[in-house]
Amino acid sequence: MVNLTITDKDLKATEAIKDYIEEKLTRIEKYYGDEEILANVKTKAERNNQIAEMYISVGGNSFKAVTEDRDLYASIDKDIDIIEGQIRKAKTKKEKMQKENSIKQITITGEEEVGIEDEVLKTLHYEIKPMSVEDAKIVLKEKQNSLFLPFVDTDSKKVCVIYKLNDGKNFGIVEPEA
Repeated sequence: MVNLTITDKDLKATEAIKDYIEEKLTRIEKYYGDEEILANVKTKAERNNQIAEMYISVGGNSFKAVTEDRDLYASIDKDIDIIEGQIRKAKTKKEKMQKENSIKQITITGEEEVGIEDEVLKTLHYEIKPMSVEDAKIVLKEKQNSLFLPFVDTDSKKVCVIYKLNDGKNFGIVEPEA
């Protein structure tokens, strides 16, 4: 359900424009189902361009797009494209965080039950991002259940691993020689 407010300045928002915006907002509705979507659209004209500012608030998230074009309809289309991209990115990020938080640690006790030795029992996948050693330290501190973090050192351009030492207060770095 969309709650739409249109504000205009130097450019009259006609019924056709309102209908067009409502039609385009159905692209946003598909991401949120029955949640209420607050949409605030401001239209104005500057020089030869027509500007559409779109603010969307839904599910505790806010999205904003401001574009200008000679045609107001084209500007509205661009705004919807930008906001839809922002929503997809936010949803992907949320799903990724939920997936990461759902990985369970398996503790195997007793050799009799397992009977496996010298085998790889678990594979972990990490996204390796470029960052400084100080930033990597901060990220690792925030991840309380992680003992290490692979990253690309922005200074040396090498893939490194920062890890927590047993004292829990200090860190170590594994850096390739070559």
